[in-house]
Amino acid sequence: MSDLFASPEAARSGHRPLADRLRPASLAEVTGQPHLTGPDGAITRMIASGSLGSMIFWGPPGTGKTTVARLLAGETELAFDQISAIFSGVADLKKVFESARARRMSGRQTLLFVDEIHRFNRAQQDSFLPVMEDGTIVLVGATTENPSFELNAALLSRARVLTFKPHDQESLESLLVRAEAETGKPLPLEPEARLSLLGMADGDGRAVLTLAEEVWRAAREGELFDVEALVKVVQRRAPVYDKGQDGHYNLISALHKSVRGSDPDAALYYLARMFDAGEDPLFLGRRLVRMASEDIGLADPQALVIANAAKDAYDFLGSPEGELALAQACVYLATAPKSNAVYTAYKSAMRAAKEGGSLLPPRHILNAPTKLMKAEGYSEGYLYDHDQPDAFSGQDYFPEAMGRKTFYDPPERGFERDLRKRLDFWSRLRKERSTKG
Repeated sequence: MSDLFASPEAARSGHRPLADRLRPASLAEVTGQPHLTGPDGAITRMIASGSLGSMIFWGPPGTGKTTVARLLAGETELAFDQISAIFSGVADLKKVFESARARRMSGRQTLLFVDEIHRFNRAQQDSFLPVMEDGTIVLVGATTENPSFELNAALLSRARVLTFKPHDQESLESLLVRAEAETGKPLPLEPEARLSLLGMADGDGRAVLTLAEEVWRAAREGELFDVEALVKVVQRRAPVYDKGQDGHYNLISALHKSVRGSDPDAALYYLARMFDAGEDPLFLGRRLVRMASEDIGLADPQALVIANAAKDAYDFLGSPEGELALAQACVYLATAPKSNAVYTAYKSAMRAAKEGGSLLPPRHILNAPTKLMKAEGYSEGYLYDHDQPDAFSGQDYFPEAMGRKTFYDPPERGFERDLRKRLDFWSRLRKERSTKG
């Protein structure tokens, strides 16, 4: 199956990239995806059953999506055809489908691998449906974006979504060991620098091998790089983070839930992750203001003041000084007492407003600037609260047709939580994890 992976020109030139030279020759050699390609993996079981269905491979770059698709074709004896949604249009799809139909007529099915399938528009995605339904092709689409957002429901209903996970440290280390065996020389890195290299790869198998090649190219005879030297040699690989897609939504969700869960350390970590990835700090400031209203509310009214002040401080100071104000607000919100009573009350009131229609308020609280309105009973019987005992009249202000409703019902527990107990809990958890690790 070497023809599946090797470029003839690259093989003749002798300059094939390390990542290409180390491509697995079988599914058993694929690393980092045991839930898919291991002995009990989903793809392994699918092949053993003798029936291959259409699939969408979803995962970050460098996790083996293309490699596994090629290996699938080889291990199932299907014809393999590959296109990229970046460079292909309707005319290209028609040619591919015609070729697949011709093979089908001769008794051979085609595995069509579509890279970056989410880049096809809705109409182009729909064009796959007939050839998937009649068995002309087995579609394997690869995407780095969430299929739920980017792919047609009709396409998703005909394909199984398989998630490719980022390589963990153990998996990346195994790739480095294979690379050292392939090149016949150890990677010239001190132990801490080697760990740093694994971190720079950010779960990307292709990236860790590319970084290793850069280290080998840069190292002189007998030279051994420490962490500082490594950073100078390979610079720094940007974190995998798309401000408009999954990375953006995943991290802001993690930040929000860490604040809600009263974990200041995790909240600061995710805030720093987003700063480091280039997120707009004013976006983060706006989200902190939202958290202050949604998750803290009247349990600590000062939280909204501090969050808004931090946003304004960043707007005034800019970067990098302004980030500290946002970090301060982040910690304050995480350690503040929590209550979502106002948030849930608002949602309930909005639902009642939409369902109730244009109900007239009770006449006694309506002004009566004209004689006709007075004759209709407007303002009649209204009690001015400031003139009543304890400045409270106890009148009903809801529309008569609606009846009395209760939206705001703050739980007492939210106002007296012991901050020290929560912080002690996180401290104990960290110690336990450290001991186990």
